[in-house]
Amino acid sequence: MLRRANGVSRKPDPSMKNQLKTIFLFGVLSALLVSIGGLVGGRALPVFLVLAIAMNLGAWLFSDKLVLRMSGARLLGPDEFPALHSMVADLAQRAGIPAPRLAIVADPTPNAFATGRSPSRAVVAVTEGLLRLVDPRELRGVLAHELAHVRNRDTLVASIAAAAATVVSYVGNTLQFAAMFGGGSQNEEEGSTGGGLAAAILAPIGATMLQMGISRSREYLADEWAARLTGEPEALASALGKLQRIGETMVAHGGPSPAPATASLAIVNPLAGRSVFRWFATHPPIEDRIARLLDMAQPGFLRTV
Repeated sequence: MLRRANGVSRKPDPSMKNQLKTIFLFGVLSALLVSIGGLVGGRALPVFLVLAIAMNLGAWLFSDKLVLRMSGARLLGPDEFPALHSMVADLAQRAGIPAPRLAIVADPTPNAFATGRSPSRAVVAVTEGLLRLVDPRELRGVLAHELAHVRNRDTLVASIAAAAATVVSYVGNTLQFAAMFGGGSQNEEEGSTGGGLAAAILAPIGATMLQMGISRSREYLADEWAARLTGEPEALASALGKLQRIGETMVAHGGPSPAPATASLAIVNPLAGRSVFRWFATHPPIEDRIARLLDMAQPGFLRTV
C-alpha cells in the first residue's frame, strides 16, 4: 500500500479519479440505453435486454476457458517457472486476493493478459516473448497490472458495459430496419422520423465509444494499482515502452499480431487506434500511460509504508 509523502496529498488521487470516470461513463451509457429504448416502446426492449445479458453472462461465466483456448495458452504446473509463481503469489498477497493460476502462450510477441470471472477463478497469462524481453522488475510491474485487473473485477465491469452497448446496438439496428421498410407510424412528422433514424444510427456508435472509454479508464486504473503494489511505477513504464516498440516492430514486419478476440485483454495492444480512431480503442495511448506512471515516480509523490 502507498500513501502520499508526509500524509499530504499533493495531487488528486488518480485511482479515485479513474473510478469516478468509470462511474460517469456508465451513467452516460445507461442514459443512452434508456433513451433509445424509449424509441422502441412496447415489449421489444426487454427482449433485447434479456438477449444481451444472456450472451454476455455466458461470456463472463466461461471467459477463462474461452480466452485461454482462443489465445492458445497452456496452464502451468506448480513446478514450472517457480520464480514466476513466487512473484505472482507475493503480489497477490499484497493485493489481498488468492494467487491466480498461471498460463503461458507460445508467442514471440511480448504481452500478458488476465481473465476469469472472479479472483478465485482468475488466470494470468504471459507470452514467451514477454519472459525473454523484460527484466525481473519490469515483469513484476506487468504482473501487478494484470493482478490489478483481477482485484478490481474488470472482467465483470467489461461484461456489464458490453451488455449495455449490445442492447443499444440491437435496438439501433431494429429501428434502422423499421425505418427502411416503412415501420414508422404514418402520422409521424417527417422531422420526428428523421430524428429517430439519426438516433438509431448514432446511438450504437456512441455506445461503442462509451464502452471503449470504460475499457481505457480501467487500463489507467490498473496501471495505478500496479504502481501501488510494487512501489516502482517507473518499472512498469519501462516495460510498457518495450512492449509497445517490439510489438509494433513485429507487426510492421509481418510478424504475429494479437488475435482480435484477445487483443483487448492484453496489457499492450499494438493495433490500438490512432488519431480519431483512438476513441474506439480499448487501450489508452502508451505515451499517456507512461507519462502518468513517470509522474507517480517523481520523488515525494508516493512512498511505500
